[in-house]
Amino acid sequence: MEQIHEHGAVSRISQIIKLLSKEYPNAVITLDYQNPVQLLVATILSAQSTDEGVNRITPELFRKYKTCEDFAKADPQTLQHYIRPIGLYRNKAFFIINACSEIIKTHNGDVPDTMEALTALPGVGRKTANVILSNAFGKKEGIIVDTHVNRLSRRLGLTSKENPPEIEKDLMQIVPQDEWLHFANLLLYHGRARCHAQSPECASCVIQGLCPSRRDIQPVLSH
Repeated sequence: MEQIHEHGAVSRISQIIKLLSKEYPNAVITLDYQNPVQLLVATILSAQSTDEGVNRITPELFRKYKTCEDFAKADPQTLQHYIRPIGLYRNKAFFIINACSEIIKTHNGDVPDTMEALTALPGVGRKTANVILSNAFGKKEGIIVDTHVNRLSRRLGLTSKENPPEIEKDLMQIVPQDEWLHFANLLLYHGRARCHAQSPECASCVIQGLCPSRRDIQPVLSH
């Protein structure tokens, strides 16, 4: 599958956004948070976990730890106890404690609002940084490339890359900047609802006419 040419991308992207916006009118971040610190923690927790699973544990977690300083001073085993249900809890507790410690040390306890500063924090890559910048600070410095955006952007022929930073670079060249967050959210919702990794529901997909990877599904006849 070849990547679409840039000169024809604007029209296709516009159609994809229009159709998916009708299908998912409330496509916004699904992690629950009240401030940048909570979003930072929730996003770190969401790695290889579902947002639904994260949202189940964060109410109790955020009652226990209310500030960046609280997380920085957290006892590792106690923090692990709170986040154990979502898996990888040892690594995630390590990253949360160390990221918040660095924020206390370098940014006076305030979650930074630049890509450079965020990605310098332990456990924070471009995806996490983009989630925080776009949702907590309203800054569009990049496109969130999670597992769904990764899969769908390649299926739609928007990129031929497999590495998230390279996928993000390709998407940033063809998606209007004011749509970067919305576009990522739409692909995330569609990936969850229809364009599954193993069994995409092409027959009921609203953008199947724009997808070079669509499967022509034939009805199964009874004998």
